[in-house]
Amino acid sequence: MINVHPPSLFRSSLLGAKCRAHAVRMSFGPVLFAICLVLVSLGAHSASPKAKVHAEVTPFNDSWEYLQENHRDIALARKSRDWSAISLPHTWNATDTMDAEPGYRRNASWYKKTFKAEAFDGVTHLYFEGANFETQVYLNGKLAGEHVGGYVGFTIDLTKYLKTSGNNELLVRVSNRYNRNLIPSQKSDFFLFGGITRDVWLKRLPQKHIDYMAITTPSVSAESASTEVKVDVVADEAASFTVMAEIIAPSGERVQRQTIELLANKGMNSTKLNFEAIKQPILWSIDEPNLYQMKLSLLDANKKELHTKLDTFGYRWFEMKPHKGFFLNGERVLIRGTHRHEEHAGLGAALPNELHRKDMQMMKDMGANFVRLGHYPQDPEVYKAANELGLLIWDELPWCRGGKGGAEWEKNTEYLWQAQVKQNINHPSIIFWSLGNEIYWEEDFEGGGATELINPYLEKLNTMTKEMDPYRLTSIRKYYPGSDIVDAFSPSIWAGWYGGSYSQYEEALKDAHAKYPTFMHMEYGGSSHVGRHTETPISPKGLRNAQVSVSEAVNQAVVRSVAKDSDWNSNYIVDLFDWHLNVSENLPDFAGNAQWAFKDFGTPLRPLNPIPYTNMKGLVDRSGNFKDAYYVFASYWKKEPFCWIESHTWTHRNGPKEGRDVTVYCNTDSAELFLNGESLGKKEKQQGVVPAGGLVWKVPFNNGENTLSVNGFKDGEKVAEDEHVVTYLIGKHGKFKTINLQAENIEGNRWLITAEAIDKEGNRVLDYSERAYFFNIGEQGKLVKDQGTPYGSSTIDMASGFAAIEYIDNGKTSTIEYRGQNVKGVYVEITPN
Repeated sequence: MINVHPPSLFRSSLLGAKCRAHAVRMSFGPVLFAICLVLVSLGAHSASPKAKVHAEVTPFNDSWEYLQENHRDIALARKSRDWSAISLPHTWNATDTMDAEPGYRRNASWYKKTFKAEAFDGVTHLYFEGANFETQVYLNGKLAGEHVGGYVGFTIDLTKYLKTSGNNELLVRVSNRYNRNLIPSQKSDFFLFGGITRDVWLKRLPQKHIDYMAITTPSVSAESASTEVKVDVVADEAASFTVMAEIIAPSGERVQRQTIELLANKGMNSTKLNFEAIKQPILWSIDEPNLYQMKLSLLDANKKELHTKLDTFGYRWFEMKPHKGFFLNGERVLIRGTHRHEEHAGLGAALPNELHRKDMQMMKDMGANFVRLGHYPQDPEVYKAANELGLLIWDELPWCRGGKGGAEWEKNTEYLWQAQVKQNINHPSIIFWSLGNEIYWEEDFEGGGATELINPYLEKLNTMTKEMDPYRLTSIRKYYPGSDIVDAFSPSIWAGWYGGSYSQYEEALKDAHAKYPTFMHMEYGGSSHVGRHTETPISPKGLRNAQVSVSEAVNQAVVRSVAKDSDWNSNYIVDLFDWHLNVSENLPDFAGNAQWAFKDFGTPLRPLNPIPYTNMKGLVDRSGNFKDAYYVFASYWKKEPFCWIESHTWTHRNGPKEGRDVTVYCNTDSAELFLNGESLGKKEKQQGVVPAGGLVWKVPFNNGENTLSVNGFKDGEKVAEDEHVVTYLIGKHGKFKTINLQAENIEGNRWLITAEAIDKEGNRVLDYSERAYFFNIGEQGKLVKDQGTPYGSSTIDMASGFAAIEYIDNGKTSTIEYRGQNVKGVYVEITPN
């Protein structure tokens, strides 16, 4: 029988369980789908009492209860009447990170589930893909196990306390309390979400079973590939076994079979199988992410199959050549990357697999080939998606800021890193094991940022990593004293944001390229407030009297920079990214870079941002909607033809009678722009020209509403188009007079509440940027707030005289109020039909 085992080594190992639960959320290849069907049919047979049952994996996310009380005593938790029904994944910080009250809940909560279990001759395990950050698991009132550390999977053995008649009561206590002995540091620039934030699985395994496999490919070339698989077998008694391993090609054909005899003791037993070199392997690459399968079978002394386990892997080789860049399968590859935090508006870190995969698919569709997972191991679905989509991964130990701690800190850090590498080692997408980020910054322990403390420990981690996995590269970002300890290094370069100007980017890259033999650039970009625009963004020369260096200053408060001293308009960020990409795409021997970050995310360190507590550096907002900057990257990297007029949120403009420049971002050979149906001419896109490859037109707008449209051409054929409506005012608007508050029904019981700053003539006041506060004073229905998004924040800065929020009615009349520092109250009544 095929067993699919869920420790986050490999997410497709969950196919059978997902099929049985009618929860298939992705497209399978023929081989995986066939395996899935086998698992479904096998899972249909229930076990008789004390029957010998082969492995079974069951989704365990439904029918939980949640108690937001921090009792240490399980008896007190049991007695509480405040339990509420939930499903997993779950975090109690889904929205309190984004609300107006400073801080967020850092405490413990309880989870409870009741279930029945049939008697069988085997063991029962509960597998958590992740729970943040300290967990105790109780079954029928007994402590079954504990786990310390977030973001990694762990198994709790329930067998000892499991009842096979009546109900089993499972209680789980999880805490995200302040604990400086856990990484990441409390001073990191992201929220430490508490809860059971990932999927949970119930596993029934034979007494004798395969616990783990680690697949490595020590030598790979276009001609041949070697394969090793380390296998851990658990036995309930001393016995003789045969371990059979089969390699299955992407086509489904069995390539090789190897067997080894194992004389096992009671408990955990390890062995290794080596395969003959595979001739002309089908390589895993960015454009063709071919995946092989490893099938393991455990046979008893009579060659009867006891347990089977399946995982995927890929053949590829890679290197960082000193001063020559990054190479994959012998060919130079320019890293075109971005970053990902694991969160989403309204959900926090408790994302369903569909959203994990959607994030990765959006990055791939944009044309990215690399994702740095910042700053912790992420959901198993993320790695599975990267394997299948062809995305290179930088997988990072959560040593983010804080410096080095003492013995307890070291123990927790080393455990977490070993668990992270162990569970992720089979993923062909992972190229870099990152040992941390800004590790010396913001000490949690006095003196913990000192080089003489950190360097020996960093060397220890690097050695540990090479022992666990000698075939991947180690890396680190922004820890200069350790740049030569790891295989690849990224300094901090924020040209045009935290320092200097974006015109300095090429010089900064060349300097770093010469200084660090295996240099790649992680983190660049800047923040943008959706809808905020200007006709005069900061030029390539940067701000006057700003910090000259392009490195991030340790103390931003004492320097002048675009980050601190500008209004975060979208036009500037579009220009900055256009410049950066033009440089990186054309710099010889450059390994590549990764923009920070793909999606806006929450942070406790930024309460005064235009959207409070939101890091607004994303190419998409916290709900995954495209921001202006996304289209700049797409114009360089995206394969599917498109054109986009800058910008669809730039709906109101002022200017002279002769008009304003309009920029169009396309990945086509040429484009033709139209104003109200009249052609303004066709232009060829010019490589190396900023902005937008020269696709800029002077547009003589009419006073009032104007329609812009563009056609994109490739090889003379129209392949893309876009349209945008602009309200243009010849001249300039007057002074602010009032707020025009409107409510528009957008679908069903959903409404869009819009606030527009207008002058006495009714023109939008484009330089009005005061903070807006929305209230539901009718107490009917609800505002969609605490999302950290442009339309999901009850506190938000106006963007070019405009702000909006969504409202959901409950069928009754309600009143929405707008307030500001200088606006005493404006109201709109909503009367549902």
